[in-house]
Amino acid sequence: MSRKEKLFAMVRIGFAESLAYRGEFLIWFLTTNMPLVMMLLWMAVAKDGPVGRFGTREFAAYFLTTVVVRLLTGAWVAWQLTMEIRTGTLARRLLRPVHPFVAYACEQASALPLRALTVAPLVVIILLTLGTDLFSSELSHWVVFPLALAGALCIRLGVMMTIGSLALFWDSALSLYDAWLALFFVFSGYTIPLELFPAWIQPLVNWLPFRYMMSFPVEIVMGHLDGRQLLVAFVYQWGYALLFSVLALTIFRRGLKRYAAFGG
Repeated sequence: MSRKEKLFAMVRIGFAESLAYRGEFLIWFLTTNMPLVMMLLWMAVAKDGPVGRFGTREFAAYFLTTVVVRLLTGAWVAWQLTMEIRTGTLARRLLRPVHPFVAYACEQASALPLRALTVAPLVVIILLTLGTDLFSSELSHWVVFPLALAGALCIRLGVMMTIGSLALFWDSALSLYDAWLALFFVFSGYTIPLELFPAWIQPLVNWLPFRYMMSFPVEIVMGHLDGRQLLVAFVYQWGYALLFSVLALTIFRRGLKRYAAFGG
């Protein structure tokens, strides 16, 4: 079997697993509600007047788009990798002719069609209730939007694989991911548009990786970025994707030297 056939087979198996666990997938979809809560709060604030460029409709468009991006770029590798290390089932992956990270990435990618199908009604609701005038009219923005989504997903996978690989050394690697997630909620644009942060913290917000996991794709859709800003943001985004990929591979490779399967 060629490498291409192996990858296709892993994607096909992952898609079948997504369908098998569609109930859990629906629950995850329904519990991704933090942006909706923040949308209602910020819309209440904007009733007395716009906050920056955001009025009530702009806040609604921003946070509903945030939900779409979140659902399309979600992942669960950190929990899966940690569990497989603890139970010893990672050993079975190591016997396969492909790197475990490739298998994890294929499993995540295989869920994208189901995710797209799930968010389609939400996209229709957004367009019917808010119209199209709140979103970018530039064709180039919509062309590069999928690339920004891919970059956001690559960063998330890289971070999750990095932290998950630490379970080869630590017993509580997921506690580090909880800390990461707390920072993500604050600095990614998930709960507040980043441009509403004070000016003195904006350079830090733009430098950290969290923006490129969430706010950046949303900013593209909203038409908030010009050509130069897009280019700079893409350099940061894919730079972080490469950085975390290399970091994950390095930690995983070193951790395997001391890995001993147990309990499975």
